[in-house]
Amino acid sequence: MAPKHHPTPLSGGDRKALTKELGRARAMTTILAGQAAEARAKGEALIRQADKLLCESWNERMWANGGPIDPSPTVDQAINGGFASLEIECSRCKTRRDVDLAALRHPPTTFVHDLAGRLRCSKCAKAGPRPSATLLQLMSRPRLAVPET
Repeated sequence: MAPKHHPTPLSGGDRKALTKELGRARAMTTILAGQAAEARAKGEALIRQADKLLCESWNERMWANGGPIDPSPTVDQAINGGFASLEIECSRCKTRRDVDLAALRHPPTTFVHDLAGRLRCSKCAKAGPRPSATLLQLMSRPRLAVPET
């Protein structure tokens, strides 16, 4: 977009006034742009906090009621809230593992409770039809693998 052209007034007083007003307008744009960036950062922090609280609430409801609770946060909300992995358990062999939510090939708008029917146990793959996984909780980071002795 081309810059706006302000015709220069003929009188000296009007030229000075126009220069002064243009200087104020330019200064105001930097002030307003700074305030907008600050408000956006505050808003993003509030959204991150809201997503974190939503995930913690869902974890508590999962613990209290059991089973995949609807509504659940989306994969995108879980990652934004700091919960990057999902703990699941195989319904056949009871093996627990962590699933990295960012590595899933599902749209980020997929609800976490919808993943229950899609996640399968890799250990039970050869033992007939693979059973679906049971969702346990969202986790902020995956557990470290415990070395077997």
